[in-house]
Amino acid sequence: MKILAIGASNNSNSINRTLAVYAAGLVEGAEVEVLDIQGYEMPLYSDEREQRFGQPLQARNFFKKIGGADALVISFAEHNGSYTAAWKNLFDWTSRIDIKVFQGKPTVYLATSPGPGGARSVLAAAEGSAPFFGADLVGSLSIPGFHSVFDNEQGRLHDEITAKRLRLLMAKLEERLQEENWSRHKAKSGD
Repeated sequence: MKILAIGASNNSNSINRTLAVYAAGLVEGAEVEVLDIQGYEMPLYSDEREQRFGQPLQARNFFKKIGGADALVISFAEHNGSYTAAWKNLFDWTSRIDIKVFQGKPTVYLATSPGPGGARSVLAAAEGSAPFFGADLVGSLSIPGFHSVFDNEQGRLHDEITAKRLRLLMAKLEERLQEENWSRHKAKSGD
């Protein structure tokens, strides 16, 4: 099974990308592909640009990457209580290809920040719109104070309560993927 891990930030040292990759790696046997949204920069979306130039290749490639995954782990950075401009622009362009950007994929939403808020505002916005944009939301988790709970040298959460909550969430995703795999297997065998 292939999990696409996305940090919804164009910061090259994104703690949200670190969190998404770490979380996806908790799913046993999963092939984790890390998607860096820096590779998907485009002009700011406007309907005039869309009419004039059509859909940028980057938006089509992003949509295709999502389609090729079995599941998604997205960790949202928060800028001024909302999505980062880089994520919002990529998402806006991609939603013009298909409003169901996430294509029914089992999805885990995460958010973290260095401070005590844990990017809860942006996570709440993402959760509220998940069904509209085609995310099969398995669950979500906000992690405040990332630098105090994540050990960069060891590459893992050292706060046991936070680590347990994340493991339980990722176990739900793994269970959903196993259910879907079983359903596909039954359909192929004609049971």
